[in-house]
Amino acid sequence: MAAKNIFKVSFYNQSNVYEVYATKVYQSDLHGFITIEELKFNERTSVVVDPSEEKLKTEFDQVKRFFVPMHAIIRIDEVKKEGVAKISEAGENIAHFPSHIYNTSNDKDNKS
Repeated sequence: MAAKNIFKVSFYNQSNVYEVYATKVYQSDLHGFITIEELKFNERTSVVVDPSEEKLKTEFDQVKRFFVPMHAIIRIDEVKKEGVAKISEAGENIAHFPSHIYNTSNDKDNKS
């Protein structure tokens, strides 16, 4: 049996950075979205519990697939093995991809 590819996907969600592992990641039929399916979570037998990973497990418990806007994607990596899924705050070293479409400025001088 061939080994499944594992992808690490980092994306913005409500001013946080989500890092999840999945076996299926592809461009969606919904224009401008990436589809993420078959999330992978570490099934550890240790007593130590990572609250960030537990929050992700709960949030995506009944989710078959989900869609992330392309402009929210930070990075997609194909990895050899899955790691720990986590949620972290977006720091100063991470910036949104610049786009005039999502400009929320109320500056009237910028309107054409």
